[in-house]
Amino acid sequence: MDNTKVYKMSFAGVYPHYINKVEKKGRTKEEADAVICWLTGYSQQQLQQQIDDKCSLEAFFAEAPQLHPNASKITGVICGYRVEDIEDELMQKIRYMDKLIDELAKGKAMDKILRK
Repeated sequence: MDNTKVYKMSFAGVYPHYINKVEKKGRTKEEADAVICWLTGYSQQQLQQQIDDKCSLEAFFAEAPQLHPNASKITGVICGYRVEDIEDELMQKIRYMDKLIDELAKGKAMDKILRK
């Protein structure tokens, strides 16, 4: 499958959808940011800079300080695919982020989402 279109999507374009999704379910932007920062290693300021720069999802993950060592503990189905079985490394990272936002929106406790 050609994922080039997804990789070229702007993180700034996807981000408001994440925030909208969690806020509709009673969670906060701050919680969503915490989850994204946990996964990517970005600080809050660095995350905001990525949004301001309108970088692609590909660049967002390429420039991420460090994927969290527990990211491999993120399992389950998102968009019909098991995240742990996705072979394309970049697509797996994108789906990890989708899965974390999904768990947040579903009311899962932060310590469970952050795989502590």
